Amino acid sequence: MVARASIGRAAVLVAGLTGVSTLLGFARDAVIAGIYGAGPELDAYFVALGLANIVLGLLGTSLTRAATPVLSREAHGEEVCRGHRTFDVVLTGAVIAIGALSVVLGLAAAPISRVLAPGLTGDAADLLVLLTRIILVTTVLVAATDLLAALAQAHGVFRWGALQGVPFNLVMIAAAGLLGPRIGVVALAVGFVVGSLARLALQLVPVVQHRWPLRPRLDARSPGVREIAALLPPLVVGQAALNVNTLVDRAVASTVGEGAVSAVFLGWRLVNLPEMLVVAALVAPLYPAMSAAAGEGAAGRARMRRLVHQGLAVSLTLLGPVAAALLVAPQEVVTLAFGRGAFDDEAVRLTAVAVICFLPGLLALACRQVVVSACYAVGDTRGPVAIGLLAMVVNVVGDLTLAPVLGVAGIVAATSASLLVAAVLTGWLAAGRHRLVPLRDTGLLLGRSAAALVGAGVVAWLALRAVGPELVLVRAVLALVAAALAYQLVLALLRAPERFVALHVAQRFRRR
Repeated sequence: MVARASIGRAAVLVAGLTGVSTLLGFARDAVIAGIYGAGPELDAYFVALGLANIVLGLLGTSLTRAATPVLSREAHGEEVCRGHRTFDVVLTGAVIAIGALSVVLGLAAAPISRVLAPGLTGDAADLLVLLTRIILVTTVLVAATDLLAALAQAHGVFRWGALQGVPFNLVMIAAAGLLGPRIGVVALAVGFVVGSLARLALQLVPVVQHRWPLRPRLDARSPGVREIAALLPPLVVGQAALNVNTLVDRAVASTVGEGAVSAVFLGWRLVNLPEMLVVAALVAPLYPAMSAAAGEGAAGRARMRRLVHQGLAVSLTLLGPVAAALLVAPQEVVTLAFGRGAFDDEAVRLTAVAVICFLPGLLALACRQVVVSACYAVGDTRGPVAIGLLAMVVNVVGDLTLAPVLGVAGIVAATSASLLVAAVLTGWLAAGRHRLVPLRDTGLLLGRSAAALVGAGVVAWLALRAVGPELVLVRAVLALVAAALAYQLVLALLRAPERFVALHVAQRFRRR
C-alpha cells in the first residue's frame, strides 16, 4: 500500500518539478506568440500537432493508461526489479504499431490536411503538409517516453517524469528564438523533434540508475499483457473521442478566420497550465495508489473513496481562486503571457475571449481527471469511454451550431459544455456503480467551493476597480491575490475542512 504521507511527498515533489516546467512552458508560448503572432503559419503548426496527438492518444496514451495498474501491482513490494515481461511487450508493440501508423499518415498527409483544416489554403496548406510529416516523427519518441515514465512511477520514482518538460521547453525556446526568424514556423517542428529526443533521454536516466532490465519482446501470452489488451479497446475509443473534439475544434476554427486556431490553442494552454500543475501533481501519485488499493478488498475500497475526496478537495481549492482571477482579468493575463512582438491587440482580445469561455471546463476537467483515474484503477474503462463519446457529440454539435454565430467563443463554449457533461456523468458513474465517491461529502464540498468561487470573483472584481487599466501587471497580480484571500476567507467562514489544504501544501513544499 502506498502510504498517505508518501503520496503527499510525491505530490509535492511532482508539483515543484512541474512548476519549473510550467514556467518554461509559459516562456516557450510567449516566445512563439511573439515571433509568429496569431496567423496562418502558427495555425498550421497547431493543426499539425493535432494529427500527431491523434496517434499518441489512440495508442500511446491508451497503452500508458492501461499498463499503469498492471505495472503498479507487479512492482508492489518489489525489493529489486528483475524486469517486467509485460512492460517489455507493451513497449515493443507500441514502437512498432505507432511507427507504422505514423509512416502511413505521413504518406497521406496532403489529403488528410485538407480535412483537418479546410480553412487553410495556398501556402498555408502546403506548410501544413510539411509540418505534419516532420512532427509525426515524434510520435514514437513521445509514446516510449510516456511508457518509461509509467514504469518509473510504478516503482515510486516520480521526479524524472515531472522533469521531462524542462529539456523539451528549453529546446523549443531555442528553436523558436534562433531558427524562427530564419526558417519560419518549420523551426518549431524541428524543435519538437529534438525536444522529444531530449525528453526520452531523460526517462532513460532512472532505468540506468536503478538497473531496470529492458528487452524487446513480442510475447502476448503474459497474463499482464492480456489484462492490458482487455482494457485497451475502450481506452482507445475514449481517446479517439477526445481527439475528435480537438480536430473538430481546430477544423471549425480554421474557417472562422486567421488566428482563430491559435487563439483557441493558446487560450486553452493558459487555462490548462494551472490544471496541469495541480492535477498532474496530484493524479500522478494518486493513480498508482488507487490501483494498489483496488486489490485490497473492502478496506482498499474505503481508502479509494478517501483518495478521491482528497483529490477533489485539493483540485477545487487550489484551482478555484485561479478561475476567479482569470474570469475578472483575462485581458491582463493574456497580455502578460503573450502580448508582445507579433501578437497584436486583436490576437490578445480573441485569446482572452477563449480564456473566459474555457473556465467552466477547467474545473470540470480537474474533477473528472480524479474520478476517471479511480474508475480505471478498478478496471472500469467502458463506462468513462461511453461518457466520453456522449461528450464528444455535445462538443461537435456545439461547434457546428455555435461557431458560425459566436466564432471563437462558440467553439470554446462547446468544449466547456462537453467537459461539464463528462464530469457530471463520470461522477455519477463512480458513485453509483463503484461507490468510489462519497456523495454527501462531495455535495457539501461542491457547494462550499461554489460559494467561495463567487465570493472570490466579486472581491477580485471590486479590487480591480481601484486600479487603472494601463497597469496590466498590477491588475493581474491584484486579481489573483484578492481572489485567493477571498476564497480562503469564505472557506474559513464556512468552517470548511478544505480551508487547510493550501496551508498543508505550502508546509509540504517547505519541508521538501
